[in-house]
Amino acid sequence: MRIIIKVAITAVALWVAELLIRGITVTGDSAGRRALTLLGVAVIFGVVNAVLKPIIKTLGCAFYVLTLGLIGLVVNALLLLLTSYLAGRFDLPFHVDGFWPAFWGAIVVGVVGWLLHVLIPGDDDEDD
Repeated sequence: MRIIIKVAITAVALWVAELLIRGITVTGDSAGRRALTLLGVAVIFGVVNAVLKPIIKTLGCAFYVLTLGLIGLVVNALLLLLTSYLAGRFDLPFHVDGFWPAFWGAIVVGVVGWLLHVLIPGDDDEDD
């Protein structure tokens, strides 16, 4: 159940990023199609983050320390760009136009995702 909630939160965060950031687009002929696209992209984004982000953090540990973690913003932007590429390979109508929309979009997705995780009860703290 927790995974479904996390995917839904990520989909909402991606939707907010699409609304706020010029250069992030989700196309579709209906609201349902757009919602399914966002859910599919949220799954791709979750898998990309789960697989690549720990590897990148481990290999780039010195850069994280040297930049006081600011390199994480660049890494998140690149992961969002990779998600856009993979979504295109799966024929999902989601596109990020370049680094700067990905950079600002990753910040929006991170902040909105964090806020929703705080506001929605029953998250990771209940592992008893």
